[in-house]
Amino acid sequence: MAEHDSNSEYTVSQEQLLYAKFLEKGMIIGLVLLILTFAIYASGIIKPFIPKNEVSLYWSHTVTDYLHMANVHAGWAWLGMLGYSDFLNFIPIAILAGTTMICFLCIVPTLWRKKDKTYATFALLEAVILAVAASGILGSGGH
Repeated sequence: MAEHDSNSEYTVSQEQLLYAKFLEKGMIIGLVLLILTFAIYASGIIKPFIPKNEVSLYWSHTVTDYLHMANVHAGWAWLGMLGYSDFLNFIPIAILAGTTMICFLCIVPTLWRKKDKTYATFALLEAVILAVAASGILGSGGH
């Protein structure tokens, strides 16, 4: 939590700085990879699963219909399709989505050293909840 000093200004705690540092790095890595994977897709260096001239045929359909029509499986099946340029962009999306979980894990040791066991436990539980939600083991889809 932010601490209040006598000048009515707020100081930033060590764990807030650490969280922000990892969030910034994760965002930069994800954004750079997103641009790179789009460039690979747009350039045609690697063949896409759905040819670029057919992409617009799927725009008006629901996700369920698209998955069925394109013969693509939901969830983590995209990991098996990374040989196609239109699935490479899932890597930076997963990095961007997972960055928050990593940030929570990174602040746990700092909170624990400060003997702030309540916040350390909450940060750890939040990371676990995010991991479980992303995994799909509860039947939520896991994307």
